[in-house]
Amino acid sequence: MPLTQTPLPFDHRALEPYMSASTIDFHYGKHHKAYVDYTVAAIKGTTLEDASLQEIVRASRISHDVRLFNNSAQAWNHDFFWKSITPSAAPGPTGTLAEWLTRDFGGIEEFKNAFTQEAVAHFASGWAWLVLENERLRVTSYHDADTPLVHEGVAPIFTADLWEHAYYLDYQNARGSFLDAFLGYLVDWRGASGRLELAIHRGRHVELEELTL
Repeated sequence: MPLTQTPLPFDHRALEPYMSASTIDFHYGKHHKAYVDYTVAAIKGTTLEDASLQEIVRASRISHDVRLFNNSAQAWNHDFFWKSITPSAAPGPTGTLAEWLTRDFGGIEEFKNAFTQEAVAHFASGWAWLVLENERLRVTSYHDADTPLVHEGVAPIFTADLWEHAYYLDYQNARGSFLDAFLGYLVDWRGASGRLELAIHRGRHVELEELTL
């Protein structure tokens, strides 16, 4: 199946006032689209032309095709980001996710503080992640287009985009304010719970593309 940009799972205005329609229009309609467009053009006529996005990311990492990796991985990270947020966010995590956040961070607020600190302190562009690794939840960040997809034993639960195009129209240089809105009003806790349960029960055998469902 030809590679195309994954449709947004919500309307462009659905995240207001925490993420404006203007931000969505530029972020999804221009930045994300550009990564997909480059990837499609780069794989045309190659052995990757009919590959999945996940396969393209992994193959470009192995072959050290930096430009293809950067664009395809950014496309994959953005797909995961849009699935990490929702206009109908639950008040907070429940079930196993809440229990494990408390176990591994000391509480939900402690987790939010750790995530915010990691994201605000991250220098320049990249992504902040909640991941499952070695049966523990942990907060980490990756630079530029780097992604859990190419890190052995790391299962992503949700991500926050730290590139300036994700927040500058709404929050200017106040990345911390963007993180407050992200954690307080946008995170899809139900989706995160489902990804955690899948990763726990499938372990290393889970394919990361399943975690984007």
